[in-house]
Amino acid sequence: MNIDAGAEVVERIRGAVRSTRGELNIIGGLGGFAGLVELPHLKNPVLVSATDGVGTKVLIAEALGRYDTVGIDLVAMSVNDLITTGARPLFFLDYLAVGRLDPEKAAQLVEGVAEGCRQSGCALLGGETAEMPDLYTGGHFDMAGFAVGVVEKDAIIDGSRIEAGDAVIGLPSSGVHSNGFSLVRKILEVNGIGYGDELPGVGPAGEALLQPTRIYARDVAALLQAADVRAMAHITGGGLPENVPRVIPAGRTARIDLSRLRTSPLFDSLRRLGNVASGEMLRTFNMGIGFVAIVAASDAGKAQDAVPGAVRLGEIVSGTDRIEFIKR
Repeated sequence: MNIDAGAEVVERIRGAVRSTRGELNIIGGLGGFAGLVELPHLKNPVLVSATDGVGTKVLIAEALGRYDTVGIDLVAMSVNDLITTGARPLFFLDYLAVGRLDPEKAAQLVEGVAEGCRQSGCALLGGETAEMPDLYTGGHFDMAGFAVGVVEKDAIIDGSRIEAGDAVIGLPSSGVHSNGFSLVRKILEVNGIGYGDELPGVGPAGEALLQPTRIYARDVAALLQAADVRAMAHITGGGLPENVPRVIPAGRTARIDLSRLRTSPLFDSLRRLGNVASGEMLRTFNMGIGFVAIVAASDAGKAQDAVPGAVRLGEIVSGTDRIEFIKR
């Protein structure tokens, strides 16, 4: 590890890390061996954790030399999982692996992580940077991280209260988010489209694809205030068909009307260029819906009002399939 470069990175990111603390009581400062945080005062607190990476989206950031967005993606992928339980994000830690430590590049990546933490309302408690030239060559890098949150035990949201008639509410995505990039890169390669080239009907390909994953922490907080939320799902790899059933109890089916999806031109362009079947698109990408909440039928309107762009995708019915797609 280049010790001088490592020390420079710590100094560069000090302000960004400090900016994420908010009201959380962090004990100690940046540079120690571990991070310490005092838990908020709850009657019966349950810690919730989630971990993830960014996947091959980092290759696009690398190709464009733009490193300010994938840190947001990194936080989003863990925090969006964590909040499905109704938990409040508390803190996040990141791991950055590089072949050669470039302080400017590392600082941009960590500053992106800090921005994701600010959007999530959690603290960037610490992290690790590893320099491994034998493993990461040619400027390659990878990122991983995990989030920890807390929820009152009697407020955990797990889908157990879902009833027939409940409304399925979809929250809009900001683009491809951080899943399906192996297919995206293959589509561009086959069509000879570079990241700086125009994607038909969209604009510069790289700019569209590097749109950071939307973080739904504030949206979920608004939903929990406005409606009786009974289950939530983060729409990642596997799309709606794989992720919504994870929160549906036995004997219930989420009936989703595909005509209510608000698919962006980006997905339409990828589908045409790659000649991808509609079913495969639905199982690979979020198709414009990055998060799903299931709420009491009487609160459907309140839930939609709480989050701009939210759409009622369908309802819960009795059944054994857990998910069913229709198109009116």
